[in-house]
Amino acid sequence: MIALIQRVGLMLVVIWLAVTLAFFALRVLPGDAIQSQLAQSGVDAETIEVRRAEQGLTDPVGVQYFRFLTDILRGDLGYSLLSREPISDMIARSLLPTAALAFGALILASIFGISLGVIGALRVGGGVSFFARLLTSLSLSTPIYYTGTLGIYIFSVLLGWLPSAGASSFNHLILPVLVLGFHTAGSIARVTQANVRDVLDAEFIQVARAKGLSEKAVILRHALQAALLPVVQVIALQAGFLLSGAVITESLFVRPGVGRLLLDATLQQDYPLVQGIVVLSAVTYAALNMLADTVRRLLDPRVRL
Repeated sequence: MIALIQRVGLMLVVIWLAVTLAFFALRVLPGDAIQSQLAQSGVDAETIEVRRAEQGLTDPVGVQYFRFLTDILRGDLGYSLLSREPISDMIARSLLPTAALAFGALILASIFGISLGVIGALRVGGGVSFFARLLTSLSLSTPIYYTGTLGIYIFSVLLGWLPSAGASSFNHLILPVLVLGFHTAGSIARVTQANVRDVLDAEFIQVARAKGLSEKAVILRHALQAALLPVVQVIALQAGFLLSGAVITESLFVRPGVGRLLLDATLQQDYPLVQGIVVLSAVTYAALNMLADTVRRLLDPRVRL
């Protein structure tokens, strides 16, 4: 019970730090959405200040911060400076496309990453293990915008198999999922590969081999079960990081979603909208991390001890 309270407390601290850093980082930048929009329209400075005062942007930073935290505790993310639409409604409208993209990419990354990691660690002959390690390195080192551009050129321009933009059908989801899933799989593969190698050298694996078990049985029944437990937490961490990949992927493939909403809000200096998405990201990341930690404790008695 004490451990659960500590994990919940740590999760709340992480969320508070994330939203606090976002709040003050945005206040350091010059200008805001109202000032930029009205200045481009030729409105005089006095009118701009009146509009900013109406939104509370002229209040001291401490007052704004206190009001920001109070609103979050009440579940109120505020309103967009540009459209005056509730931020919770804007995020809810964009959440489903991003959730479909992130979920598909995470499933693909988990299967692909674990497979690459296991094959790379087992040193399969015929260059298979070398090819698996090469793909892992490419996944880790290749920028997602380069992978996405290459995917569009091959599958959309040259082959014409998949659409390069839009979100009106399932076919529009395949290429973004492949790109984001490949980009996410590298970390999972690297951790899986290291864990499998460590477990294969462990004493209990040598004992299993000494008992006369086949190499296949040793790997499937003993090595993988122990090696893959820590990977659960890595997968949860990658799920929390998917929003950063979704920003680029949704922009590259012209898809609606939270990632593209965040990019547009940042460029337009719509600070309340940026803050709302940061709150969502922090809560999602902390909750997934806590869930993975709980699952690992349930599956691995060593962690409970």
